[in-house]
Amino acid sequence: MPLATPPAPQRLRTGARAAVTASGLWRAYGSGEAQVVALRDVSVAFASGAFTAIMGPSGSGKSTLMHCLAGLDTTDRGTVEIGGVSITGMGDKVLTKLRRDKIGFIFQQFNLLPTLTAEENILLPASIAGAKADPAWIHQIIATLDLQDRLSHKPTELSGGQQQRVACARALATRPEVVFADEPTGNLDTRSGTEVLRFLRKSVDDFGQTIVMVTHDPTAAAHADRVVFLADGQIVDDLQAPTADTVIDTMRGFENHAPIAGEAR
Repeated sequence: MPLATPPAPQRLRTGARAAVTASGLWRAYGSGEAQVVALRDVSVAFASGAFTAIMGPSGSGKSTLMHCLAGLDTTDRGTVEIGGVSITGMGDKVLTKLRRDKIGFIFQQFNLLPTLTAEENILLPASIAGAKADPAWIHQIIATLDLQDRLSHKPTELSGGQQQRVACARALATRPEVVFADEPTGNLDTRSGTEVLRFLRKSVDDFGQTIVMVTHDPTAAAHADRVVFLADGQIVDDLQAPTADTVIDTMRGFENHAPIAGEAR
């Protein structure tokens, strides 16, 4: 792996504070001829109180980048900071606490506990942390997501859209530094997906939340303030104030992309 000097993280808008910063990230899997390089010297910053989408062709490294940013995967080189705290090289115990306190997660598969009610799932992060959730904050989230009549229901009694709304409420319950969303609308119909995206947008505009979302959907990306594009494990474009059309136009440049030797697939 080349030992290049990591470039400075991409600049944010004037006055913006970085919630998450990556500097010179490298991540490879395997070794020798079987080695796959998923990230190649990636440096990027994500503004606090903003909604950023990460896009790219299949195998571009977008999910690997999110997992490294969230401390779910390690890096071979480079550093990651969340809220000004470096998570690079952290021990498992400390990293687990940081993820619990500073990070919210929304996954494509919802990841709700089937034996718990919607309300219990929402309150689970605070319960695990041994902390008491702010009742006013929880009520505000539940009302915004229109879940008042579903709190006593278990996941099997909820539609896919309702389950994802519960997952959104759970992610915001502890007022995290950042929420990472991995294809949050991937298992939803158009209407339910739109409801979830509108909530994510509202959580940024009204609550000052920071959202970093991996998606393959230009319409979903159009809800963001910014789209970061990856190809071959590198950032290749950065689009502000995206629309579905401008995202599609940018993605067309990747249509004829063929994987290079050793890149992620």
